[in-house]
Amino acid sequence: MATPIPQKGPGLAGMSLHQQQQLQQQSHLLPGPGPGPGQPPQGALREISPVFLCRIGQETVQDIVTRTMEIFQITRATQLPNGVSQSQAAYQDRFGKLQEHLRQLALLFRKLRLLYERCVEMTSDVDEGPSELVPYLGDDVSPVRVEPCGVAVNQERQEVLEKVKQKNQEMKTLMDQMRNLLWDVNAMLTLRK
Repeated sequence: MATPIPQKGPGLAGMSLHQQQQLQQQSHLLPGPGPGPGQPPQGALREISPVFLCRIGQETVQDIVTRTMEIFQITRATQLPNGVSQSQAAYQDRFGKLQEHLRQLALLFRKLRLLYERCVEMTSDVDEGPSELVPYLGDDVSPVRVEPCGVAVNQERQEVLEKVKQKNQEMKTLMDQMRNLLWDVNAMLTLRK
């Protein structure tokens, strides 16, 4: 009756070939061993870019988060058995919904794994690693050449900074006045009691 939660593992290694093919057909992304009805031909598969697969992966992650939130909502709405009898039908209904969400969640994680493996396969020829694409904080980054600003730009910057300082001072004064007013009101309310 209860569906077991899939164990963590190396990905698709624990699945049979038939289960992998079914999952590929369900995801509509990767064709099975041969072109079947409703599957794109092999030429169309080459046109799918890693960017498109990443976008589908992002949508899959959003679906996973949504399903997880629904699972938390179901468990939050479930009453603890603290002496209150709950109808067996309501319990079975919630249990069925929870099992369905968990099953869908497992399928979404398998789909995400397939998308990840396909993206890695498609981008294996890219020479650039993540460190070349996104500089990390501790890495030596080549300094950006900054051209000297003109006198007019520096003067305008100083004027804007002065205006910001003036507005900040006005806001601080207003906040102090509001704080004092609230303090007085609270003091008067306390004296009335």
